[in-house]
Amino acid sequence: MAAVDERKQQDQATAAGARMRGASLHVLTLRDELARGLRQLGAFTVGDFAVEVGEGHDSIWAIVRRPGRGGLAVRAAYVPGGFARVRRARRQPGEALRLEAESAIGRHCITLEGSGADLHRLRVRNWLTPAAPLLVPFIPRDLYPLDADDDPLGATGLVEAAQRGPNTGLIYFALDEPAFGHVLYVQDLTGLNDYFRATHTAPMGAVGGEWPELGYLPPTPPQSGTPPVNPLPAGEEVMLSDAILVLRDLTAGSEQEKARQFVEMLGEAYTAMRHPAVIYRDWHARADRTLKDLNRAPVATCTSYGHRYLRPYTDAEYPDSMVQMTVTTALYEYGRWRGEPVPLAAEFAAGMEKFYDPKLKTLRRYLPNVGKDKDADAVDSWYLYHPLRNLAQLALFGEEWARDLFLRSVDYGIRAAHHFNYLWPIQYNVRDFSVITAKRGDGTHGQTDVGGFYAYVMLLGFELTGEQRFLDEARAAIDAAKGMRFDLDYQANLTAWGAAACMRLWRITDRGDYREQAYVYLASFLHNCEIWESRIGHAEHYSNFLGATALHDAPYMAMYECFDSFAAWERFLLDSGPELDPAARMLVSEYCKYVLHRGWYYYPDAVPAEIVATEWRNGHIDHKLSFPVEDLYADGQPMGQVGQEIYGAGAPFVLTARAFHRVDGAAFELYCNHLLVAQDRTGERARSLQLTGGDTCTALLAVVRRGRKPLPKCKLTLAGGDGVRPSLVADDRIEFLLPADARAVLTWSDKGSDDA
Repeated sequence: MAAVDERKQQDQATAAGARMRGASLHVLTLRDELARGLRQLGAFTVGDFAVEVGEGHDSIWAIVRRPGRGGLAVRAAYVPGGFARVRRARRQPGEALRLEAESAIGRHCITLEGSGADLHRLRVRNWLTPAAPLLVPFIPRDLYPLDADDDPLGATGLVEAAQRGPNTGLIYFALDEPAFGHVLYVQDLTGLNDYFRATHTAPMGAVGGEWPELGYLPPTPPQSGTPPVNPLPAGEEVMLSDAILVLRDLTAGSEQEKARQFVEMLGEAYTAMRHPAVIYRDWHARADRTLKDLNRAPVATCTSYGHRYLRPYTDAEYPDSMVQMTVTTALYEYGRWRGEPVPLAAEFAAGMEKFYDPKLKTLRRYLPNVGKDKDADAVDSWYLYHPLRNLAQLALFGEEWARDLFLRSVDYGIRAAHHFNYLWPIQYNVRDFSVITAKRGDGTHGQTDVGGFYAYVMLLGFELTGEQRFLDEARAAIDAAKGMRFDLDYQANLTAWGAAACMRLWRITDRGDYREQAYVYLASFLHNCEIWESRIGHAEHYSNFLGATALHDAPYMAMYECFDSFAAWERFLLDSGPELDPAARMLVSEYCKYVLHRGWYYYPDAVPAEIVATEWRNGHIDHKLSFPVEDLYADGQPMGQVGQEIYGAGAPFVLTARAFHRVDGAAFELYCNHLLVAQDRTGERARSLQLTGGDTCTALLAVVRRGRKPLPKCKLTLAGGDGVRPSLVADDRIEFLLPADARAVLTWSDKGSDDA
């Protein structure tokens, strides 16, 4: 349990450091003001928490208290020099308090809302209408834990997670002394886009801080001898802050409990956040286009040893076993979905044997003839296992060649796991396991989530052979990863497969601790997501909402990790059952829903040409080819700087096979952006459908025409008998919006496409 011991040492060092550090002027000023007393502006309760709103010398504060157990000070608004006048205003529906304030810099509107019976939620929003073009050099953080005497220096606790780069603006921490409980603070960055655009800033790592000065630090232009001059415009209202706090009065001890609480609390915050509307995407048509381009474009493939191999990027890089198997497996899945094999899949599969090293008895990353500019013996830890997962999956589909190659290669993968004691480095030498790169850029850990992915591979081996050793390996790998908490995520898709492995282990062993460990993987994955919609720079032309950044420290989202995570979360949901926490089910379903929406923007033909990079790290970008670029950025940088992914070309095949559903005997398909856990034929022209998603969320169901025959007249009825009117009726599809957890019946008749 080296990971657990290492994390305990880090926690102790963090606590000791907090005691030794000094206090900022903002902490000391708040301490003094609370001792003297604020000018009270209003008060209300949120469950068991009392909220007092008051005015200090330069800030309006919301003080949240649990009697005898400390509290929080939330800065609702800030003006150097203070406010000239503050008054209560008429509340809008749902508001507990509305304030209007005037100062030298302009007019302020502050609103506070409270809700929640179990998980208590407080929302504090602040708008400003500047009196003149306003330069913003600095605004302090807005969240301070307090002890029972309202002293921020007397409160002790531990920050579990804070915003990484462009990801969700959140901080999750426990106020342990006094025993206030757990707090999740989320800044809904979507509403702040006008501020970011006007000031030419981006909220990278904006939510965090050093205890006890936490929360949101609004991004401001860098100060220098010639600072940028980008003001907030005079007379135009702009939102400065939209803080959502979820309060849990019960503390959690284990990492599993903390992770589950984080997921539950994030689910509560998510329901209050802004969600962009989703658009139907014809991934089936995209898949057909991509298949043609894979087959015909000379920049996509090359020939070696008499076989055809995929390049990782357009006209760049050497054939790679991970790339070859990723796209090959996606093509096999697409062929199974459409009911006939894809010839290109077999063509790519035929060359896999050349990656096998008979001396080491394992798959290599590169072919034997790889160029001298590559270290043929260097392998990233996860690269060894990803082709094995795809081989095992194809073996379960009945492909004997894949079964044979998997079983010849898997023992080497087990040897590697044993050598590294299930704690893998970043990169090592495949010949002797000597470490090339031990730890990631921050110097803390290796590839922390490879153990979860390895466990999933072992479970496929167990399903394929029934051999107990594979099950034992899966359990050992999951057990070794315990104690990593929010440091678990290294690469998004690996973390997702780790969650799926835990859920599958629970199903096989009936041990509840594996189901609970799945929440640790899920929490770490969600921590690395961008739960906000950027409109900064080029990002106004695409969507980043609920996208996971590719790596734990990556500045961008990537298509390969996107669709591979989608496949993992589908498996997670299928294995979960009713025991899965509703917030977890909702957030996973929402992630998958938005993959189908925003994944479209990775394709150069789907965005304005001018936002695509013109210089590339790998190969080049051909806007006519239906291959995705690797990288999209929340801060609005040009997309595609890394290159155009051939290994990301599997996306439309994977998404089509899961989101589109063939209907026997009908001239249409069903599209659903949520998982259909049941689809039963209840009549010649009737289908019963069961969706799995959040009870507060909405799903898109579409009847999509295929071929020339007109769409039939369709009727959608919920289980309770209520009809659902179409939200769109067009020549090529009929769309319905329905509850994401609905049970419904679709019926149709061949009377044309009139509104049902």
